[in-house]
Amino acid sequence: MKIMRPKFLILNILLLIIPVICSCQSSYDIVIKGGHVIDPKNNIDAVMDVAIKDNKIAAVAQNINEQGSGRVIDAKGLYVTPGLIDAHAHVYFGTKNGYVTGDGYKSVQPDAFSFRTGVTTMIDCGSAGYRTFPKFKETIIDNSQTRVLALINIVGEGLRGGPFEQTTKDMIAHRAADMAKQYPDVVVGLKLAHYNGHEWGPTDSVVRAGNLANLPVVIDFGSARPPLPIDELLLKHLRPGDVYSHAYAYLSSRESIIDENGKVRPCVFEAVKRGIKFDVGYGELSFSWKVAVPSLEQGFIADVISTDLHAGSMNKPMQDMPNIMSNFLALGIPLQDVINRSTWQPALMFNRPDLGNLSVGTEADITLFSINKGDFWFADTANEKIKGTEKLVAELTIRAGRIVWDLNGLTATEFQK
Repeated sequence: MKIMRPKFLILNILLLIIPVICSCQSSYDIVIKGGHVIDPKNNIDAVMDVAIKDNKIAAVAQNINEQGSGRVIDAKGLYVTPGLIDAHAHVYFGTKNGYVTGDGYKSVQPDAFSFRTGVTTMIDCGSAGYRTFPKFKETIIDNSQTRVLALINIVGEGLRGGPFEQTTKDMIAHRAADMAKQYPDVVVGLKLAHYNGHEWGPTDSVVRAGNLANLPVVIDFGSARPPLPIDELLLKHLRPGDVYSHAYAYLSSRESIIDENGKVRPCVFEAVKRGIKFDVGYGELSFSWKVAVPSLEQGFIADVISTDLHAGSMNKPMQDMPNIMSNFLALGIPLQDVINRSTWQPALMFNRPDLGNLSVGTEADITLFSINKGDFWFADTANEKIKGTEKLVAELTIRAGRIVWDLNGLTATEFQK
């Protein structure tokens, strides 16, 4: 009988057990099975599976083999979408008493309000100015699980309200642009808000900063009395790719996008042709059925759905992203279009095509929704309401391949006594 040497015996044992070990290793970290996938970038609108490996999208296909995977999520009856992008939020939370604000009480902590609403990316809309942005990045952006991107306010002190936002000497284009260029991975645009003077200098200053930094600008169109003409803003001062925020506002301090007869102003359609973008920015005061209903009936819809989230808006009719998205379902906008304007369109608006989609190789930001059926009332900021029959609910949120919100224990194992 031939005796096997020890080293050959060990080698043979390894050859036997290695395939067993490999077969036990996860094919994927997570497989989401049987959900209705809506991915506007990739034109996917069908029941499919989604696989995650090493925190990235590994596959989107029908009948993915889940054998050996670390976790399998049954998504039957649910909608699977890219993680939502809230393109207008205020998350520079701190201790100062400001407007909505730079380093103040009225901003909110990102992780406390994002994942439970299906949001994986928040774009802070100008809370910090060029003078205060480094602290914002250090204290909030760098310490949040939520992906926080930002606009630099043309005002050095940011959204501190009162005289701070009216000081034109603090609106320095090259300083705002220089700060934006220092943080290209985080800063996606520039912002002007709440200026109530009756001249165009601040608007032109933020546009100049946008040119210097090669970034879009977002305009919250001030409170001048009498209001500055919206047609001049859209057609003479803003550039293609710049953004008009609070598209459906109905306020005495600014011209609405509809005229006194309820007709969408011709300049709005001209601006759309020029490439000007429009942001919902629902907020505390800036969404009215008086504007939204006739605008949609006449063929105008804002490019992106967003909250203008802050402490003054989150407990008002705005509530959160799924609620606003449900508002648009109630207005007759198809679910696929609502998802598009909450994921892929904001990614395009701020030149981040790596976000808002489920392409293989992208970071795995995913939201699973259910849709409740019934009679629901949706109020606007004037406390007028309309009825809808569908309401979106964020059931599960995955951020960078990690489960960060699970409303009904989809990923939990059942307790055995």
